[in-house]
Amino acid sequence: MAGKGINFRGWIPASLVLILAAAALAAAGTGYKVVNTYKVGGEGGWDYLTADAAARRLYISRATHVIVLDLDSGKSAGDIADTPGVHGIALAPELGRGFVSNGREGTVSIFDLKTLATSSKVKVGENPDSILYDPATKRVFTFNGRSQDSTAIDATSGTVLGTIKLDGKPEFSASDGKGEIFVNIEDKSELTAIDPNKLEVRAKWPLAPCESPSGLSMDKKNRRLFVGCDNKMMAVVDADSGKVLATPAIGEGVDATAFDDGTGLAFASCGEGVLSVIHEDSPEKFSVAENVPTQPGARTMALDSKTHNVYVVTAKFGPPPSATADNPHPRRSIVPDSFVVLVLTK
Repeated sequence: MAGKGINFRGWIPASLVLILAAAALAAAGTGYKVVNTYKVGGEGGWDYLTADAAARRLYISRATHVIVLDLDSGKSAGDIADTPGVHGIALAPELGRGFVSNGREGTVSIFDLKTLATSSKVKVGENPDSILYDPATKRVFTFNGRSQDSTAIDATSGTVLGTIKLDGKPEFSASDGKGEIFVNIEDKSELTAIDPNKLEVRAKWPLAPCESPSGLSMDKKNRRLFVGCDNKMMAVVDADSGKVLATPAIGEGVDATAFDDGTGLAFASCGEGVLSVIHEDSPEKFSVAENVPTQPGARTMALDSKTHNVYVVTAKFGPPPSATADNPHPRRSIVPDSFVVLVLTK
C-alpha cells in the first residue's frame, strides 16, 4: 500500500477520533468546580432539588416547606408552606402548575408557578417520595415508598386516575417524554418500566451488579438511563432492553443523578463530598471524567439545562448521638443555620 503513495498521516478513523477525544477529556477533567455558595440557613432536613431553567428558579425541599431561590443570585424567590415531610417537586410549565409530594401526610400539594400559592391537596399513597410530571400524558406520578405503588394524577384537573402496584420500594423516577416512565426499585435492585397511559407495569429488569439503586436520569435521545447505585457505581441501562451496558465508578453515598443533553455528561452527587462526572463517549461507552470535590452530605442535586450549572445542597454536621437498641444508626445533628447551596460550573 505504501508504494501507491497513500498518506496515512492525515487519515484517522472516526471511531479513533472519538476514543482519543474521550481519553483527552478524562485526562483533562471537565473543569467543574464550586464557584459560589448560597447561604440559606434554616432548620430541618432536605431531599430533592428541582431547577426551572426557563423561569430561573430553584426549588428545595426542606422538611415542612419548599424553599424557592433565584437560580442566578441565590436570593429568596418565595416559599411553599405546609408540605409535611416533603420529598420532591415536579413542574408542569405549560399548565402553570407545580406539584409537591408530602411524605408524612400522604398528599400532593398543587401550587401556582407564578404566585407559589397552593390551590389544593390530593390524597395519594403512603409516604409519596419521588414525583414527576409526564408531558406526553399530562399526568403526575407519585412513587409511594411505604405502600409500594404509584399514584397517577390528572395534572389539569387534579383528579386521581389510578394506582399502579410496584414490586418493592420505589426511589427516583424518570420520563422519556414520549409515553414511558421508569422507576428504581431500591430494595429489589430493579428498574421498572411503566406505561403512563394504561397505568400498568410494562417490564421489570434486574440491575445487577448495581445494589440499592437511588438516583435516576435519562439521555432521551440515545435511550440511556443513569442509575446511582449504593455500591459506588453508576449503572448505565438501555431503556428499551433493560440491559446494563456499563458501570463506571462513582463516589460513596450517591443519591441523585442527572444527565446534560448539551454536554453529554452524567452526574452523580455523592454524600462523601464529591460530584462524580461521567462522559458519554458513545451510546455504548462511558468513562469517568472527574470526581469534583463538593462538601460532605451533598447527596442531592439539580441541573440547570440552560447554563449547565449543577446545584447541590448540604450543611455542617455535629457529632453523632449515641446509638440505642431502638436506633442503632442515629443521624448526626445539623449545625443550626449551616444549610447551603453549592453552585458548580466550568
